[in-house]
Amino acid sequence: MGLLSKGSPLNWEETKKYADHVRKHGIVQFLNIYNKVKERQKDVLLWGDEVEYMLIEMDEKNGKVRLVLNGGEVLETLQDKGEKTNPNHPTLWRPEYGSYMIEGTPGQPYGGTMSEFNTVEDNMGKRRREASSVLNKNETLATITSFPRLGCPGFTQPEYKPTPVEKGVSKSLFFPDEAINQHPRFSTLTRNIRHRRGEKVVINVPIFKDKCTPSPFVEKFPEDDGEAARAALPDHIYMDAMGFGMGNCCLQVTFQACSIEEARYLYDQLATFCPIMMALSAASPFYRGYVSDIDCRWGVISASVDDRTGEERGLEPLKTNKFRILKSRYDSIDSYLSSCGDRYNDIDLTIDEEINKQLLDAGIDKLLAQHIAHLFIRDPLSLFEENIYLDDENESDHFENLQSTNWQTMRFKPPPPNSDIGWRVEFRPMEVQLTDFENSAFVVFIVLLTRVILSYKLDFLIPLSKVDENMKVAQKRNAVQEGMFYFRKDIYKGERIRVRFHSSSAAQNGLDSEGDNEYTLMSIDTIINGKEGIFQGLIPILNCYLENMEVDVDTRCTILNYLKLIKRRASGELMTMAKWMREFVDKHPQYKQDSVITDRINYDLLRKCDSITKGEERCPELIGDPVNRGK
Repeated sequence: MGLLSKGSPLNWEETKKYADHVRKHGIVQFLNIYNKVKERQKDVLLWGDEVEYMLIEMDEKNGKVRLVLNGGEVLETLQDKGEKTNPNHPTLWRPEYGSYMIEGTPGQPYGGTMSEFNTVEDNMGKRRREASSVLNKNETLATITSFPRLGCPGFTQPEYKPTPVEKGVSKSLFFPDEAINQHPRFSTLTRNIRHRRGEKVVINVPIFKDKCTPSPFVEKFPEDDGEAARAALPDHIYMDAMGFGMGNCCLQVTFQACSIEEARYLYDQLATFCPIMMALSAASPFYRGYVSDIDCRWGVISASVDDRTGEERGLEPLKTNKFRILKSRYDSIDSYLSSCGDRYNDIDLTIDEEINKQLLDAGIDKLLAQHIAHLFIRDPLSLFEENIYLDDENESDHFENLQSTNWQTMRFKPPPPNSDIGWRVEFRPMEVQLTDFENSAFVVFIVLLTRVILSYKLDFLIPLSKVDENMKVAQKRNAVQEGMFYFRKDIYKGERIRVRFHSSSAAQNGLDSEGDNEYTLMSIDTIINGKEGIFQGLIPILNCYLENMEVDVDTRCTILNYLKLIKRRASGELMTMAKWMREFVDKHPQYKQDSVITDRINYDLLRKCDSITKGEERCPELIGDPVNRGK
């Protein structure tokens, strides 16, 4: 979850005093890095995935599942047995926001050869076995995006009660501070977001209206001092803490490009896939013990860290704040970075003009300058007393302070100072899946797509405002089957590529002229699998690419199995995790068609999930036929 500094955290009033200092030195640090490595070329195409896990306890006697708040101890044990003993250990473990969460990555990045795709699932399996081996009896490792009863009474082990009226960092009605990771960064972020905003964060998720759901659905909160009553919307599930967003799990992939130019190009191209992959990986339909009317966590997590004041949100005239800011600091990107993306930058971009001028005067081009100047309209949220005065030539903590708390769909990552790491981009929108097979399939699909994009210089760019519209559609219930997404019709820049891949009928529907004819609304099935006369489909393109590559039989079999899962999810032949979970709850004998997920329903659901994850039960409607998985 970004920069993890050690030391004495400052409260918001103290942090605020140093905000300009952090921004000023953050820009100097960025310029120092840029000037040292801007000409760097021919870095190896490396990549890696990040999987976030929840620690849960299965209480069979009482029919309850609880989140186990011992992530710190589990993490320390894993690190002691792994990287601290052997620097080349095949797995790495890192903390996450929840004290019931850990994050696992491969010990070393994967390389550019096709055979690397055959090792991803094995490494994820190692991670799962490693972490599971240090858990207590009745505890298990879950790759679920959102715990269905997060914030309900007794959802943690040990049990803690929220402290809305006492001293604390979140003052949530539902989420106890003990469920937050004990590293001071996480509690400091939570407290300072609330203080900067001037109130608790407000999260309202539309409830799914079932046959017996009250209409209107309105909750009463016994310990509310009036804030929740003002903030909660009718027919919505109300939440009030950072933990409801950052306490969810996701699946991310980071790529090292050959150069800064290639990283910027890849950043732009992948940005258009963020809504598509989010909808395909949809896995979070339940919040605070209720069935919602959305399938993805993105809007929840965006609201959970929204530190904007009323002035910045446009609710009041600007007096004490400098900018009207249109989005939360956790949202979709606001500008393309490559030269080919410039003409599609049609979103109003709020930038710090002084910083923008400083960057331009220092020789940074317009697109990169405005990107950084946009990130730096934010204030630092977490600052440690020991880290105020730094060596700008050899450190980057002030730059990373703001960079790492702009949680966008894509992240453009300069190399750390004095390292052999290259220019990187991070793909961040995907929801985590139940099994290592599914997570590997999503990772391999997006990595393979980057290889094709870079090899053939494909162009998937559309106006950024259309990507934002796609993001809204992607979160809706059953968006894979029912949503329509803006997507580019002709993705080829050269006739040689067009001849290689294009069917004749698809070619006739290509790029007719400038403007709206470049893109059209498509279903995810059309985007992934293709439709005659509209778009040839990503899977056929990837298959053509594979046919032209030297790939050993085992690797090819593995890749084709992964592509088959993506293909069948897109067509609706297989369910998304979100749809599967909805159907499980709907068919549960205790479900009363009232949108309520009881402890018993939650226990049975997560027991089923655990059995599928461990391979004890088949789930052909979600994964397909395991016999055909080639594993």
